[in-house]
Amino acid sequence: GSNGYTATIANSAYHSLQITAERKAADITFLAAYTFSKAMDDSSGFNDWINFSNHRLSRSLSNYDLTHNFVVSYNWAVPFDRAFGTLPKRLTRGWNLIGITRFATGFPVFIRQSGDFSLTGSGSTDVPNFVGPLVTQDPRRAAPDGTPNMYFSRDAFQSGPLGGFGNSNRRFFHGPGFNNWDFALHKTTTLREGMSLEFRAEFFNVANHAQFYNPEGNFRNDRFGFVGGARDPRIGQVALKFLF
Repeated sequence: GSNGYTATIANSAYHSLQITAERKAADITFLAAYTFSKAMDDSSGFNDWINFSNHRLSRSLSNYDLTHNFVVSYNWAVPFDRAFGTLPKRLTRGWNLIGITRFATGFPVFIRQSGDFSLTGSGSTDVPNFVGPLVTQDPRRAAPDGTPNMYFSRDAFQSGPLGGFGNSNRRFFHGPGFNNWDFALHKTTTLREGMSLEFRAEFFNVANHAQFYNPEGNFRNDRFGFVGGARDPRIGQVALKFLF
């Protein structure tokens, strides 16, 4: 059986540089934010166990750490009424181009080794040995044997010792990053006082850029180092709303 308990022995540290730029004008508004940061801790969640024999072995990047994160949002009231002054105002007024763009590094890869090689009954703290070097690549590429979607090679790791703990840090490098563009086109048409019609065409990940999930981090898994999935591809939706 088991007799588990919880102790408040973990701590965390976060340092960052945060820069924000905002511009508001008659036709355009944008807000840009950049964060350069590092978050470290012993445990990032209830199931992120600490090595009971040596807490320093559990000190690593937080699971939410992002080294670089740049986000910009923008809203442009397109002046079609000035460009096409001869057309009806209901047709040329009320157009808005709206977008959110994000570039960011990925989240840290969680390295572990199942199977209780430490023989302590606490398999969630076991990690392999890191022998290096660690080289990451585009997940679209394949491994040397042709297996697709490799992010890093398992050759940089070896099994942890039987009856002891491996030397690998549980989180020391980041997975695939973010390159995402959300875009929308809105048109508001005033019908009469207190009544209007709103048309919306919205696209998420409009560039259809692959946003990969982190690779498998369990050394005992045959897919160790390989990416097994991606976030949503391009999604589009349209809506027509009557406001009164």
